[in-house]
Amino acid sequence: MLFEEERQQKIADYVQTRERASVQELAQQFQVSESTVRRDLKILEESRQLRRTHGGAVALVHDNSEPPFMEKEDSYRAQKEAIAKAAAAMIQEGDTIVLDSGTTTYYLAKELKAFKQLTVVTNSVMAAQELLTHQGIDLVLTGGSLRHETLAMVGPLTEKALKSVYVDKAFLATNGLDPVIGLTTPNILEASAKQSILHSAKQVILLADHSKYGKVSFAKVAELPDIDHCITDDGMPENAREELEAAGISVTVVHAGGKGHEL
Repeated sequence: MLFEEERQQKIADYVQTRERASVQELAQQFQVSESTVRRDLKILEESRQLRRTHGGAVALVHDNSEPPFMEKEDSYRAQKEAIAKAAAAMIQEGDTIVLDSGTTTYYLAKELKAFKQLTVVTNSVMAAQELLTHQGIDLVLTGGSLRHETLAMVGPLTEKALKSVYVDKAFLATNGLDPVIGLTTPNILEASAKQSILHSAKQVILLADHSKYGKVSFAKVAELPDIDHCITDDGMPENAREELEAAGISVTVVHAGGKGHEL
């Protein structure tokens, strides 16, 4: 007979190894009642060792890798382009917006060239490069220190610039999106810049393709309730949409090449 803490650790290891497990499966494996398993899963979720789902649990995916911007740009390109188009549909002529650094926000920058009058604040070198010759964009660059991996400007100068503006909408990128942990990214300086973006806007819109869901990186950016709206693609699990909505986030789901629909 296993002690409680030993059993919980073995349950965590079991789920991590197999990536997911049902309550019934765990009850049989460890010869305890299903109510005991549910209590153990609750404790393990609170200690961030797994994530509970309807009827069981899944492993948390800890991903602190950070491929170069150019490598990430082509990953899930169709989904990112569809998300960017849906994001552009939320913008009106004359809006003031903040564009976070990221590949999906870069695709949104491409969409902004259709507007005749916008003010765009960004810490993204790639977004700035995309917009710098467009006469209809009043482009504000944050300055700061360049992170070569993501081509993002970060650090005290970036944060000071972001804290000195207040815009209509902020479009945020993330590396990890988890219903318990929240939004995360591999780098602390980028996390701080993103936190400044969160506080710079009336409305915060997260752009996240389905590959980000269930992933957890090193540096915490925000809790789910800090986000007003999320635009994602239809590769997102159905329970993920429910979990986002339960946190008070309105969700738009797009199909690659489509405009998407509100949930």
